[in-house]
Amino acid sequence: MGRLFYKVGDIADGLGESPSLVRFWANKFPKLLKPSRDGKGDRVFTEDDFVMFKKIHYLVKTKGMTLDGAYKRLLADKQGGGLGSDVMVKEKLASIREQLVEVYKSL
Repeated sequence: MGRLFYKVGDIADGLGESPSLVRFWANKFPKLLKPSRDGKGDRVFTEDDFVMFKKIHYLVKTKGMTLDGAYKRLLADKQGGGLGSDVMVKEKLASIREQLVEVYKSL
C-alpha cells in the first residue's frame, strides 16, 4: 500500500477481514504490534505493523494456527533473526511449484 500510517479500516480492507478482528489482534499481540493514536484517538499502524498483520493473518487463517501458537512463533522469529520469514518463503515457493506443475500437466 505504501503509506506512512494505516487506520484499522485500512488494515481490515487489506486483509479482507473485519475491523473488529484487527482491533482484537492488536490487543492479542502486544509485543508485536504497537499502534499509535492520532488526534482523534483512533489507532494508527505503521507499514511494519501492516506486514505483521499479514503474517498473523497467514498463520491463523491460512495455516490454521491458534492465536497463542502464532504469537509464540512470531515472537521467536522476531527475537531469533527471522526464521519464520524463511519458512513462509519456502511455503510460498512450494505453493507456486504446485501451481506450475498443474500448468505443465495441462499443456
